[in-house]
Amino acid sequence: MMPEQTARTAVSRVLSQSEAVSCVRAALTDARDALEALIADQGMLQVIARAAALIAQSQRAGGAVYSCGNGGSLCDAMHFAEEMTGRYRMDRRAYRAAAISDVSHMACVGNDYGYGHVFSRWVAGMGRPGDVLLAITTSGTSGNIIEAAREARARGMKVIALTGRAGSPVTEAADLSIVTPAGRWADRVQELHIKVIHILIELVERELDPQNYETK
Repeated sequence: MMPEQTARTAVSRVLSQSEAVSCVRAALTDARDALEALIADQGMLQVIARAAALIAQSQRAGGAVYSCGNGGSLCDAMHFAEEMTGRYRMDRRAYRAAAISDVSHMACVGNDYGYGHVFSRWVAGMGRPGDVLLAITTSGTSGNIIEAAREARARGMKVIALTGRAGSPVTEAADLSIVTPAGRWADRVQELHIKVIHILIELVERELDPQNYETK
């Protein structure tokens, strides 16, 4: 027999204008501090630059970059891919990229093999030597992301981990690890992740389509 659980009753309240403004300021200050910490990490800035060069090198050779993540990180993976195939700031050629987010694939593999295999199964079918996998996990412990990274490396792909925890399991499965620790909450990590994603795209563009960055 299951023990009886007592539901907590939520009591709503209306924030005063000053309370709300204080919350806004605190959130923005927290985000600023996290960004400044990343800016001050020279070693990590170099890793970001190396990751972009790896993607550009793969694109030059006709390779593709695939991206994956869970929850908000999947949204980031899709954001990255659509700005690679579509457009970032200015018009240029389309780059070979795709987020592992096809609903029918994920439903099929999730049903037949389990959700832990939805990304690795895609990599097994689509990945080729010289391709790149951008593996996004704020905690660095997402099992299905780690499995995808291992599958990618087994197939001769390069793996870039984008995470919030140094020394986490995903970093051990990656060729390069971009680590953006930002406090106790995942949303701060994700805020830095989207900045890193935009920087990666800009650096790739600067290598492959430098005309977009020439001074007029």
